[in-house]
Amino acid sequence: MKELTKAEEEIMQVLWELDSAFVKDIITQMPEPKPAYNTVSTIVRILQQKGFVGYEVHGNAHKYYPLISKEAYTKSFMKGFVGRYFSGSYRQMVSFFTKQDKLSLHELEQLLQELKEKKS
Repeated sequence: MKELTKAEEEIMQVLWELDSAFVKDIITQMPEPKPAYNTVSTIVRILQQKGFVGYEVHGNAHKYYPLISKEAYTKSFMKGFVGRYFSGSYRQMVSFFTKQDKLSLHELEQLLQELKEKKS
């Protein structure tokens, strides 16, 4: 699965939240300053070409919807991220964030609990 650019990911986040939307609906959900209609329309068409977005025709307009779930994209992205930055080791990633004080003891305990539950 291809990795999304920052602009593409921002639009996908909106589509994942809304389930389906016209370009004007996507723009409404985006933070200020709002991008131009043509910019969003172009990015949505690129997402369509990449296989991330499908559409339904409604008169002269297209209503777009995600073809790939947020969970599936996140899983693919994280696998690539961990592979590139932590030699494929999730343990190294957790260790890095723990050392950077980005992962509290409470969060680490929660992770351990989730791992124990998964093994059971």
